[in-house]
Amino acid sequence: MGEVGVVLAMLLAVVASGYLVRLLPVALPLPLVQIGLGVLIASMGWHPVRLDPHVFFILFLPPLLFLDGWRIPKVGLFRDKGVILQLALGLVLFTVLGAGFLIHWLIPELPLAVSFALAAILAPTDPVAVGSIAARVPIPPRLMHILEGESLLNDASGLVCFRFAVAAALTGSFSLSSAALTFLWVALAGIAAGVLVTLAMAGVQRLLAKRFGEEPGAPILLNLLLPFGAYLVAEHIGASGILAAVAAGVTMSYVELSGRALATTRVRRNVVWDTVQFALNGVMFVLLGEQLPAIVENAVRAAVAGPGLALPHGFWWLAGHALAISFGLIALRLAWVWVSLRLSTAAARRQGREGLMPRKRLILATSLAGVRGAITLAGILTLPLALPGGEPFPGRDLAVFLASAVIVISLVVASIGLPRVLHGLELPPETALHDEEDRARQAAALAALGAIDGAGPPQPFDAKDADLHASAAEQVRGMYQHRLGGAGDSSHPGRARVAEEAERHYRLAALAAERQVLLRMARNRQISDETARRLVREIDLVEARYQGTGKH
Repeated sequence: MGEVGVVLAMLLAVVASGYLVRLLPVALPLPLVQIGLGVLIASMGWHPVRLDPHVFFILFLPPLLFLDGWRIPKVGLFRDKGVILQLALGLVLFTVLGAGFLIHWLIPELPLAVSFALAAILAPTDPVAVGSIAARVPIPPRLMHILEGESLLNDASGLVCFRFAVAAALTGSFSLSSAALTFLWVALAGIAAGVLVTLAMAGVQRLLAKRFGEEPGAPILLNLLLPFGAYLVAEHIGASGILAAVAAGVTMSYVELSGRALATTRVRRNVVWDTVQFALNGVMFVLLGEQLPAIVENAVRAAVAGPGLALPHGFWWLAGHALAISFGLIALRLAWVWVSLRLSTAAARRQGREGLMPRKRLILATSLAGVRGAITLAGILTLPLALPGGEPFPGRDLAVFLASAVIVISLVVASIGLPRVLHGLELPPETALHDEEDRARQAAALAALGAIDGAGPPQPFDAKDADLHASAAEQVRGMYQHRLGGAGDSSHPGRARVAEEAERHYRLAALAAERQVLLRMARNRQISDETARRLVREIDLVEARYQGTGKH
């Protein structure tokens, strides 16, 4: 079977994984199921997929990091910025040093620079994997926001550290002062490139649309190309393409607040990006499973430090060291979280503020939630195949195996440990979020009522239809008054949600009935299929809005 067939089989496996994870009697994380399906594909003896490491990196990482930056809740990001920065920057450096020395101590044959490179690529975490683990035992929203913010930033910091460590392994030298200056350039120029490319593309798109109009799919396609453009521009000037992709996503979230995009464009764009995210994450884990047998085989027989020097150990030796590294990472994370929270609490109390010291179970959950995933896999596969002189890169196969094993072990440990740690944990309700939603709904409804009262009749206007316009305006006005709590009474903003849920229930029932009638008429050829598609599309857009309002 050719490479195209294997790729199609992987996409089919991604689709199947979404159903399998719901059919299984135990709560397995989606990435773990996808890895298992990849191993199944490999066992069929098909020709394995071989991608150039750098092409693999460019194809997968920019869109995933862009989407993380775009969708991360900014309020939670800035509210908990202190904790997030401690995890995303401090913990990454702590992990690189601690895990790097641990790996070199466990495997002295592995050069120190390669050990640091492996530790650096193991530092970034994957909130998508954590979210799939916590599907049946929800993680507290604030903790999830912290984990998402940490992952957004530690992807970049971990990959930058990885880049320096690989450079040291290739050249055999490392200068701290030079690395610090390079880091500043790489970081600041990368962020600037992402911001400027996003603003430039948004401005050009707006200018072209205003002057010439636009095809419905053009904004979506440009949006898909944006992370790749930001990444390539940053890499061209010697900056971090990773940080550029993240910065482009964050900037895009603010560009979106301008509200210039059409509603239908936003709906379609969200659907496209959801599909892209699901497909890319899934293919990466299926690809890991597909290559896992070959990774294990290569690691068992790999020469670590150079020609003629091999580790005469088998699979169980490798598995034991992978376990040791995995639990070492959990211990490092636990120590950092515990100490940093105690220091933050002490500093807050010295300033006269109430310190935040969460329960021990939440601290343990934060430590177990350090699941490795897509970024680790994509990064480790970019290790060079050879040194500048042509010799094989020392310990590459072993490093790839250890990174892959740590991904699987972290998924298993989190899937077993997190539900048990979080089960039955009672937390105070986050009333601030509900109050904020009530205020937003009330303000939007009041603005809508004002617009209805101030809007004149559509042109051209026939006076004999005045009663129809008045009736329509009153009907729309009544809907918004019910959203305010009934009959225009806004003194109980909490009733807005009750009114919204009632409206949603009856509206969805009505929309479903409309759709069934239209589809039946099309099947019976009472209307054309073109008319049916157009009307059903309108119903689907309205239903998508009501279904979205029901997700709390």
